[in-house]
This record gives sequence, C-alpha cells and structure tokens, in this order.
Amino acid sequence: MLMAALIALFMLVGYLLAGTGGMLIALLVGGGMNIFAYWNSDKLVLRMHDAQEVGPGHPLHRIVAPLAQKAGLPMPRVYLVDQPQPNAFATGRNPENAAVAATTGLMRMLDHDEIAAVMAHELAHIQNRDTLVMTMTATIAGAISMLGTMALFTGGSSENRPNPIVAIAAMVLAPMAAALVQMAISRTREYGADARGAEICGQPHKLASALARLHDSAQHIPNPVAERNPAAASLYIVSPGMGGVRDNLFSTHPAAENRIAALEAMEPAASTPRRPSALGLKSSASRANPWRQG
Repeated sequence: MLMAALIALFMLVGYLLAGTGGMLIALLVGGGMNIFAYWNSDKLVLRMHDAQEVGPGHPLHRIVAPLAQKAGLPMPRVYLVDQPQPNAFATGRNPENAAVAATTGLMRMLDHDEIAAVMAHELAHIQNRDTLVMTMTATIAGAISMLGTMALFTGGSSENRPNPIVAIAAMVLAPMAAALVQMAISRTREYGADARGAEICGQPHKLASALARLHDSAQHIPNPVAERNPAAASLYIVSPGMGGVRDNLFSTHPAAENRIAALEAMEPAASTPRRPSALGLKSSASRANPWRQG
C-alpha cells in the first residue's frame, strides 16, 4: 500500500509539473542513479564505516555462521566497525552478496545471546530482501524530488503549465511527502526484521533486551558516521541518537517501546522472563563477555 501511494504520488507530480516526457526523463535518471547504488551500495557503506572484515576465528563470525545456516542463507561476509556506539547493520543487494556488521561498542555491551539476536535481525533484513525494497522506494522518491527540482527551473510543461501556486506546492510538498512515505516503509521493514530475527535466534526476549540497551546507549554515545551522513540513519538496528520516544512521521525506525512490546508478545506468557524497564537499561558487569575487558 505504501509503495502504491508512492507511485501514485509520482504520477500525480509528473502530470502537474512536467508532462509525460519530463516524468519519464526523471524516472530514467533517478532509476539510473539508484541502479548504481544498488550494485555498489555495500562497498560504499562499508567504506563509509571503515569496516574491517573478520574471519571464521573471530567471535562475531562464530555467532553469525550458525544463525545463517538456521535461516537457510548463504554465509554473509562479516565486518567489525571500530565505533563506541553499539549498533549493527546489514548491506548487500541480495543474500548471495550480503554483509553484516557490528560495532565494537555493541560487542562490549551485549552478552552472547543478545549479540546473536541482533545479528539474527540483520540476517532477517537480508532474507526479506529489504535492500531491494528500499532501493525501489529510493528510486521513486528520488524521481519525485527530481521533478520538484525541474519545476523550480521550468515551472511546468509548455503544453499544460499549471497554476504557479500548484507548481510551488508540488515542488515543496511532493519531495517531503515522498520522504515521509519512504520513512514509513523503512519502519515497516524494521518490524518485519524483528519478527523474523526472533524466529531465527529463537529468543525474542533477548532481541527485546538488546534493543532496549542499544536504544538507551545510542542517545548518549555519538555516531560520527551518521552525523556526517544523516541518510545512513536508516541502516542501523536502532536510530543512532536521532529518533524520538514515539513512532512519528519523521522517524526512520519504530519507537523502541513498540518494537519491544511486539517481541514480548511473541514469548509464551509462562516463559517470558522478568526484566528491567524497557528503556534505560544498563549492561550488567556480571554478564560474561570477553569484549568488555578493557
């Protein structure tokens, strides 16, 4: 439904501002840009984070391998990002060309089962083809923004020039509306990855616990990459310090409380462990994790 709304918005803006010819040109150029991003996004993202690939002997690789096997996925490349903010992301155009990454901050903060739950979430993004879905939405949203830019210089097509007020409104509001729909699609994909990730790891409460810890820490520990490149915010499992406490139109991620509640609902009532409040969790020093030493 959201994709249909985005396509309908694109068609409406194209009709109002540029006619059929301008609409097709914008779509082709926007599509070309995003095809390039689709084939090269994993390299660009990993380079942006200065991510270092780790081999089978690394603890993170040993965590991901059985999860990928359980999910029925090819083994993705595994990367470590030297960054204090605890976070993780997945990239790659399909399961055969995928990569998952976690920060050193995440490795230090979470216990083994929580790390496994987070990586299962990232594998779910790969299995659900979320990179493909978000590339498609980026193509359409980018084309809409391009049409808005065209309106700034042309004022509409010569054969059907719109009312100037309509042109200005479309130029300003259409790209904003497209971005809002794009963010809404991103939020729905996070819920889907949470649900599938909980199935892969078999411990929804561990993913809920990890989300709470990561969300709390992301509000206090900076993320230089996301600060330099705000568009990278949608990559991470939790918003890198730029989200609010509730779902809203301008969030790339659902509210942490809502995600945690959905995961807890997956647990049988009798087996759901008691845990501290959903947000404001601190990592326990009693949890065995060699990454916390030093």
